[in-house]
Amino acid sequence: MTISIEDATRFAQVFKGLVDGVSVAVLDKHQAVRLALTTMFAGGHLLLEDAPGTGKTALARAISATIDGTHSRIQFTPDLLPSDITGVNMFNQKTGEWVFHAGPVFAEIVLADEINRASPKTQSALLEVMEEAQVTVDGVRRPAPQPFMVIATQNPVEQAGTYPLPEAQLDRFLMKTSIGYPSRAAMIDVLDGSASPDRSKNLEPLVTGQDIVAWAALASANHTDRAVLDYVAALAEATRDDESSLLGVSTRGAIGMVRCARVWAAAQGRNFVLPDDIKALVVPVWAHRIIVDPDAAFSGATAEGVIQRALTSVPAPAVGA
Repeated sequence: MTISIEDATRFAQVFKGLVDGVSVAVLDKHQAVRLALTTMFAGGHLLLEDAPGTGKTALARAISATIDGTHSRIQFTPDLLPSDITGVNMFNQKTGEWVFHAGPVFAEIVLADEINRASPKTQSALLEVMEEAQVTVDGVRRPAPQPFMVIATQNPVEQAGTYPLPEAQLDRFLMKTSIGYPSRAAMIDVLDGSASPDRSKNLEPLVTGQDIVAWAALASANHTDRAVLDYVAALAEATRDDESSLLGVSTRGAIGMVRCARVWAAAQGRNFVLPDDIKALVVPVWAHRIIVDPDAAFSGATAEGVIQRALTSVPAPAVGA
């Protein structure tokens, strides 16, 4: 079953309202906001990598503020333990029973701030809950709330005191993007309001968590022609066959691309996916999943270059409404 054009139009209106709301707090960054919201409606997790002070945490806070649900923030540090994230069983001496104290990961929107400052062991504590939306503590499985989204921020690995994320964890982020520095005009507006730098405090919730779940289910039914699916599969194969690629796009990455493309198309009021939707999303959805051969990287090869060669070598199908 596919969605109607009326449903796609309503979804686009809701999506635009959220973009406008978040953009009140994050000035002049519409593309980053659209990618972040696409990740949310696609049921995935977002990784924001940029230099300190560019607004990564502000974007995560703004998205949390526009949703009427539970939010939590985890400040990752070198001494953070896995149990600090997932929770722990504690013995209640009054009742003589073990009681589970839920960690901050049990929230609808989880901000994992500076995730690459924690040890790999602590970083991996997020693996199960990100992939399966559940946490296992002392053999007991506890489901995460719905919707569930992790927005992780990290400083570039060149910064001192950081630990690169393991490849397995990187692959569990549906998208990775950066915000960048604002334009001159936006910078002037930021400086003008520097007396109250956290603009997200002025935002009002626009949707509930259950609204997100309902709209996400609607967008996931957006029509995707088999020619477009074959295009995604061919692009993924091209990244694996590239001479500079040590590890190309996985099956999980290809599935994630289709999920994002369906949301991206619906956000533009369309009830069908075009190859242009794939091209618009291919770098933020796939670049962090590709591992470039070290020798090729020494010669200047990049994941973005692998993707561009795949786009050049694989012809896009002619698909219409």
